[in-house]
Amino acid sequence: MLKGVNRVLLGIAGLVLAVLGGSVLAIGLGAPAPSWWPHDGRHDVLLDEAERTRWRDEGWWWPAVIAGLAVLVLLSLWWLLAVLRRRRPAEVLLDTGDGEGASLRGRTLEQALAEEASHLDGVDRARVLLTGRRSAPGTRILLRLRPRADPATTLRALTRGPLAHARDSAGLPALPAETRLRAVKHPPERVT
Repeated sequence: MLKGVNRVLLGIAGLVLAVLGGSVLAIGLGAPAPSWWPHDGRHDVLLDEAERTRWRDEGWWWPAVIAGLAVLVLLSLWWLLAVLRRRRPAEVLLDTGDGEGASLRGRTLEQALAEEASHLDGVDRARVLLTGRRSAPGTRILLRLRPRADPATTLRALTRGPLAHARDSAGLPALPAETRLRAVKHPPERVT
């Protein structure tokens, strides 16, 4: 979801900046100003002295400006932290049973799960992403199913096969999985 929000916000911001910047540039280069444009001509400034000091003496102006800027800064920080935060653990902590611990690279676990899942009956291709924390990982699995594959059978085989093997070999008490099944597109077949 964050990726979609990110793209929409960046697209809207880019579009607004491109339209405003392009119109200012065009008018500055001598193009006629459109009817909705608030300024008269090529040598008119964007904010003149009267516009800059118009609300300065009002009691509500500065608190409103400060509150608006504070909200904008907080939203920007939230967005930045959400983008920079790692969604995938780089490693999984394993309990070796001797009081020590070991770590398993997250990409290794992803690749092993994807490789084993892609060999299941009815699966054309598998993609696995590790989620959660280092001590309590989870998985997001995307399976592309071949034509005529039974989704329920494939899901049972995934749960009893690759997911159980990964959970047992890593010594994890649980390995929750969010699985999405998609059918591979295929050409229509002739019915005789």
